[in-house]
Amino acid sequence: MKNIVAFFDIDGTLFRNSLMIQHFKKLIKYEVIDPSIWYNKVKNVYEEWEKRYGDFEHYLETLAEVYIEELKGVNKSYIEFIASQVINVNGDMVYKYSRDKIKWHKEQGHKVFFISGSPDFLVSKMAEKYGATEYKGTAYLVDDDNNFTGEIVKMWNSENKQKTLDEFVGKYEVDLKNSYAYGDTPGDLSMLRMVGNPIAINPNKELLINIRKDKNLLQNTDIIIERKDVIYKLKADIETL
Repeated sequence: MKNIVAFFDIDGTLFRNSLMIQHFKKLIKYEVIDPSIWYNKVKNVYEEWEKRYGDFEHYLETLAEVYIEELKGVNKSYIEFIASQVINVNGDMVYKYSRDKIKWHKEQGHKVFFISGSPDFLVSKMAEKYGATEYKGTAYLVDDDNNFTGEIVKMWNSENKQKTLDEFVGKYEVDLKNSYAYGDTPGDLSMLRMVGNPIAINPNKELLINIRKDKNLLQNTDIIIERKDVIYKLKADIETL
């Protein structure tokens, strides 16, 4: 008998921010990363986005470059310790809709998978907290002394997510027609296209455009918008500005 599963992205889909951003801030707080790095390399881009002149993806990409560079040579034990602090303090900052859906899927006996572009040492802790069956995040490679090399194996684009999806589908004999996927950016398109029940949670503009270009997604995707204490369920063909 095949398994019904639910594939979840994390950042912007479950978690109401970015796990990597929260980890970066904690690394600065504990002075693993020099606080001046924020002011010299990230602050201006952040403020442009905060004022809605800039783009969030640009801010995230800028921060990610700095984050990877600054972690080079840092021992994984420090990284893991601060990752635990992030989940302990921020792990409940999730969308109510997504949290309730995870609970519902588990009650139905469905398997729950987390597939995220966030670092694997953060994704693993979120997977443990929410009882996911299995997970995959961006791998941060270490040397023989357990220090981060500066090399990563990305999990934030659609192609790499597809490889992981194929692995999970084969390993767990997934019933794709009756399964679910939840995402918020174009990096989640491979998940959304594979299943019979695609759900876009607070999708960005680029994802919405891609959904509208795909006849199958346009017909089947539910759009969930969660703002304050209200959850809106829309169809993908709704007009937007």
